[in-house]
Amino acid sequence: MPIAPAQLDQRLAQGLAPVYLLVGSEPLQLGEAADAVRAAARQHGFSEREVLETGPEFAWSSLAGAFGSLSLFAQRRMIELRLATPKAGSKADAVGREGSEAIRRCVEPPSADVLLLILAPGLDWKSLKAKWVQAIERVGVVVQVREPQGRQLNQWLEGRLRRAGFVPSAEAVALLAERVEGNLLAADQEITKLALVLTPGPLDAEGLLAAVADSARYGVFDLADAALAGDRARVVRVLEGLRAEGTAEPLVLWALAREVRKLAALAFARAKRQPLEPLLKAHQVWDSRRPVVMAALERLPLAHLWALVTCCAEADLAIKGRADGEPWQRLGAIAEGLAAAPSDARIVAGERVKHC
Repeated sequence: MPIAPAQLDQRLAQGLAPVYLLVGSEPLQLGEAADAVRAAARQHGFSEREVLETGPEFAWSSLAGAFGSLSLFAQRRMIELRLATPKAGSKADAVGREGSEAIRRCVEPPSADVLLLILAPGLDWKSLKAKWVQAIERVGVVVQVREPQGRQLNQWLEGRLRRAGFVPSAEAVALLAERVEGNLLAADQEITKLALVLTPGPLDAEGLLAAVADSARYGVFDLADAALAGDRARVVRVLEGLRAEGTAEPLVLWALAREVRKLAALAFARAKRQPLEPLLKAHQVWDSRRPVVMAALERLPLAHLWALVTCCAEADLAIKGRADGEPWQRLGAIAEGLAAAPSDARIVAGERVKHC
């Protein structure tokens, strides 16, 4: 039965298994799990490591050769087998019949002097039922990495913040979750920066927001925040700064489009006399941020927001080279449209935002 990454440390403390299979496409947890196995292996005397990477030209006989070879410098060795990720749409097995037989021969029976670590980021749930995986489960440990979502993501972030010495509020955790959008590598980087610029202890949303804002000259969230607040002068400054710093255009569009879609959904619900509270929670609009969101909602009519949604789609095509127009000009039009004053936002359905 596969275990979660959080259970791996406990299993390693109970003793070292002869083989570990790490499965999952989330890179941070997969990498940390591999590091934990490597560290435990070194503590148990597996001081030499050999890495094998599969691919089109990989010979599975090399795995058996690695198991059978003797080292002049270390009696106990670890072999790290990195399985190539199948191409999208491919129905081919991750290892094939030859690979399956090679792995099974290496673990049935397992070696006392060779530890096998298999990294399989592209292995899907169907492949977990393969005979070679079942052979590993009988003698070793299978760790399945899943990207946390919703409440699980918040719990993961809170745990990381506490490990860094912080006592975060629920709003601080929700803010960080919104900013990283489930990207655990980005989350880890943000928490590392927080540990460098803040004193350990209580952490609220305002403190986190200030620290993140101070850690870089300009970020895409600065642009979105300035646009939501209707600060047109700051929108221009931040947009110019992002362009000068070479910020990726798709990232800028993502930050703006997220706010546009959020406001459009709220405006549509209000027009239908539907409650806004469920939408605010679904979009993780925490209490301290609600005033600026609601102010933008009062300022921008639904027709204007629908036009901005169209602008976002056209900007995406321009960035990909599939539509005319300079991408940064289109991004600027979207940001200025979000920051528009009430008098400038009184457009009718079908009318285009200026310069979009």
